Amino acid sequence: MRLAIDAMGGDHAPGTIVEGTLKALNEFPELQITLVGDQDKLVDLIGGQDRIKILHTTEKIEGTDAPVQAVRRKKQASMVLAVQEVREKRCDAAISAGNTGALMASGLFGVGRIKGIDRPALAPTLPTIHQNKGFLFLDVGANAETKPENMLQYAIMGAIYAEKVMHRPNPRIGLLNIGEEPGKGNELVKEAYKLLSNAPINFIGNVESRELLEGPADVIVADGFSGNMVLKSIEGTAMSLMKLLKETLGGSLYTKVLTGLMYGKLKSVKQHMDTSAYGGALLFGLAAPIIKVHGAAKSEAVYTAIKQAQLLIKEDVVGTIEHTFHDKQYDWLNSKV
Repeated sequence: MRLAIDAMGGDHAPGTIVEGTLKALNEFPELQITLVGDQDKLVDLIGGQDRIKILHTTEKIEGTDAPVQAVRRKKQASMVLAVQEVREKRCDAAISAGNTGALMASGLFGVGRIKGIDRPALAPTLPTIHQNKGFLFLDVGANAETKPENMLQYAIMGAIYAEKVMHRPNPRIGLLNIGEEPGKGNELVKEAYKLLSNAPINFIGNVESRELLEGPADVIVADGFSGNMVLKSIEGTAMSLMKLLKETLGGSLYTKVLTGLMYGKLKSVKQHMDTSAYGGALLFGLAAPIIKVHGAAKSEAVYTAIKQAQLLIKEDVVGTIEHTFHDKQYDWLNSKV
């Protein structure tokens, strides 16, 4: 199994990218890696690791670049070449911590969509307050405008992922809404509710955003605009809360002593809610596994994304989604889209 990794994407590249890669290689003997980036910057970092191949390029897509224009203009960018390795079947999956929009454009132009999927979705796994019970959240921004049929597709793809990768039998599928009652929400969500209710999935109904971290469902479906707003609200609240705790607990000798006594518990909570333990965000609906790691991610997130990519490949998640949308036994689904 060989993965292509954009070594130049992200705030802390290439150091953290290589560090996470080396950790994965030490754990998984069957793994082979193609690092795409500046060879002069990578050689010393990888040392004598003989299971890493370097695909040299000095060009990269910046976070401030316009996604589509950058992908078309920077054809030798590390991200673009990593996806190209997958398209040419030299690698089984691609991982990048670079520009999200550019990675989506690279995936669409490079490997293309699964036939029958109208719009791919961006889907991270977020932690809940319950140990090892994260939930898949899609779409969180791949599409600003969404149709009810798209949300049905998201639900089906999410259910397959939850069962095969998250190991959740008969996963619970929830629909993000402003209330739990079936009649709540705008026309988009009301129509999506009807489609999900009639699909052969374990649809549990509407879920309010305030309930998400309680883990009411294994998969939460949303339109891309609302999903992105909720995701960033969660991220912002978490960062603000950590800042407030640091300011409060470090304000006096008493609180510093108290913090020292509680250090183990506080560290445990931080680790439990750390999103890096859940891997990257998968670009669902593309014809090959493409994973987006957070731009500010450290080496642990890269390592976890590599583990995630291996599971996607071993469980043939993309192939299962493709089969689902084309097999005759799923005519109900094709009639909806």
